[in-house]
Amino acid sequence: MNGLTLFGLFAVTAMLVFYAVEARSPYFVLAFAAACLMASVYGFLQGAWPFGIVEGVWSAVALRRWWMRRRADAGDPAQLVDIAAPNRSGNGFAGDTW
Repeated sequence: MNGLTLFGLFAVTAMLVFYAVEARSPYFVLAFAAACLMASVYGFLQGAWPFGIVEGVWSAVALRRWWMRRRADAGDPAQLVDIAAPNRSGNGFAGDTW
């Protein structure tokens, strides 16, 4: 395994771990965004530019979720519902009631 492969392995493993624990703190959402950014860099360095683009978008989405969650935790009355937040209901569909 070369250094680039180890970097990619670390980035994707960090994404998985931080996604699993992000409900515990907004800082884990921020760490997930950073891990997505690292995975994006890996994708571009490895030559898989579509992967790099997708991970870059995920990083932006996660940064927005972190920003919205920080505002919600601070009690901001102007806080909007974050539709990009992961579904925690267990049924696999966000907002699904059946």
